[in-house]
Amino acid sequence: MPSEVLKLTPPKDGHKILITDAGLRIPDDPIIPLVEGDGIGPDVTHAARTVIDAAVEATYHGKRRIVWYPVPAGEAAMFRYGEMLPAATLAAIKEYVVALKGPLTTPVGGGFRSLNVTLRQTLDLYANVRPIYWMPGVPSPVTHPERLDIILFREAEEDVYAGIEWAKGSPEAKRLIATLQKEYGVHVREDSGIGVKPMSEFESKRLIRKAIRYAIENHKRSVTLVHKGNIMKYTEGAFREWGYELARTEFAAETLSWQEVQEKHGGQAPEGKVVIKDVIADNMFQQLLLRPDEYDVLATPNLNGDYLSDAAAAQVGGLGVAPGANIGDAHALFEPIHGSAPKYAGMDKVNPTAEILAGVMMLEYLGWKEAAGRLREAVKATISAKVVTYDLARQMPGAREVGTTAFAQAIVERLRAA
Repeated sequence: MPSEVLKLTPPKDGHKILITDAGLRIPDDPIIPLVEGDGIGPDVTHAARTVIDAAVEATYHGKRRIVWYPVPAGEAAMFRYGEMLPAATLAAIKEYVVALKGPLTTPVGGGFRSLNVTLRQTLDLYANVRPIYWMPGVPSPVTHPERLDIILFREAEEDVYAGIEWAKGSPEAKRLIATLQKEYGVHVREDSGIGVKPMSEFESKRLIRKAIRYAIENHKRSVTLVHKGNIMKYTEGAFREWGYELARTEFAAETLSWQEVQEKHGGQAPEGKVVIKDVIADNMFQQLLLRPDEYDVLATPNLNGDYLSDAAAAQVGGLGVAPGANIGDAHALFEPIHGSAPKYAGMDKVNPTAEILAGVMMLEYLGWKEAAGRLREAVKATISAKVVTYDLARQMPGAREVGTTAFAQAIVERLRAA
């Protein structure tokens, strides 16, 4: 039986976000595509939508609102339309510029390629941005979680995530192994799967440029280039060199290298200057545990950023409270870091905080910072009052355990009372 053909009908209300030479033009009623996602996705996106709407209403009293535009992707789209990422959904996200999504399932091993990676590459969302900070009351495995407050800019299209690899014994793997041996004298075992790790100057610099601009605009102290350049000198080592070069050539008035701070300023950075420094990736894990308050903005290649953001999130309560964004030069897609947790699907049980905080990031991107701040504080107040979902309740003596919907409603009540 043929799959149903997807035809999307945009909302009758609302207006498009426009991309102009001067930047984004945000209407007071932007149409925002919403991808519910797989597994727990519908639960957490419904909760997020509820509290985002309440925050906007409480802040702007009807003068601004979001017009949601549900679009399908993931397993539900596959079952109904025969494809995980329908062309109509992709076109809608591209047309309306900014979108919010729930978690999508990524099969391990064979099967469909990650939809998250596909969305990033197709829409050129080259910066995966992950703010990681602690909210009072959230259980943490470290003694001082409040010392960690970073935002991580992770390159999203290259490195091993480019997906250039071939299986052991495949004709392509055999041919590449033979070429490496014959042309370059490099021996690779014949029973190897083999992949290619591309890292370009163009992609690296535009990611680092976005990180430095963020640091300047938000009065951060430093940008740290995280790399494994001591081993991979021409990929990760180049990422480091390109970062320092970019800072020297494009941001000389606003930045200083850590070496310049030591040699010319007695180890004390001048007021208003952003310090550019670098740390080897494995050392960065230790730094975030032992000296987290020395870091503000991290700029990383793809794989390093994936590992580091998850590890850092564990210090402030886990992936359930960790939001993320995929941002290009204009388009942006906001999401939680966590997966789809299908065993909890439809149970109204899981923690929607990461999805809600992704909504906070979205509001900030729209320029609606008052609503973003109000929503963030309402989430903090709810957690501080120990009204939490099961994952936090089991670690918080005296907590009142609630479901996904009830947690969202508790936030709404605080928004209305503020």
